[in-house]
Amino acid sequence: MRPIRRVWVTRAEPGASRTAARLEALGFEPVVAPLLAIHPLPRPGADLSGVSALAFTSRNGVAAFAALSDDRALPVFTVGDATAEAARAAGFVRVRSAAGAIDDLVRLLSAEAPAGGLVLAPGALEPAGDLPALLSGRVEVRALPVYKAVGTGAAAPAAFDAVLVHSPRGGRALAALLTAGGSGGRAAVAISEAAAAPLTAVAGLDIRVAAHPDEAALFEALGKPAPRV
Repeated sequence: MRPIRRVWVTRAEPGASRTAARLEALGFEPVVAPLLAIHPLPRPGADLSGVSALAFTSRNGVAAFAALSDDRALPVFTVGDATAEAARAAGFVRVRSAAGAIDDLVRLLSAEAPAGGLVLAPGALEPAGDLPALLSGRVEVRALPVYKAVGTGAAAPAAFDAVLVHSPRGGRALAALLTAGGSGGRAAVAISEAAAAPLTAVAGLDIRVAAHPDEAALFEALGKPAPRV
């Protein structure tokens, strides 16, 4: 396995730049070449009739919904702490984080969602997990597509030692690229098992999965940077 110094950041902006800054602070050389781009979906607004709470599974969902509605009074449930931070920054006051993955959000909503009300889940046009189905019979959830992730068509950087994968969609895009071009013994560090799953088709790739679905654990799985020569 090659020493790791140059790390390819594949996630969409603006998250890619945040990740690159953290990598640089840790001593790595980030290479930002997103495989996905986030596009808000055109909508006239958000109908909040009968809605008693909001559920977000990503920062992108928070940003897109905040642009559609000025309402900040509803309680908010998020999949993780980074999304909760984004919700508070957008002006939401009552924010609860599941501090984990979608299954953790399901448990949180099952326990704490307002009784008898509708939970609105603004998110991706093609979400990684089906929150309404996962909560069927327990909590009424309605998905609201507010953005879509599209491929950028970017090529792999000429030189990198490891690549970070932040989502299952990103994992599929990366797998398609590396299957065609080869992995060359590089490492792929995924934020979850779902994000890592598409990469098992890439021969010779050192696949690592974060112990927890957040960026702190992702960087821990990446390890320390190789010394400069």
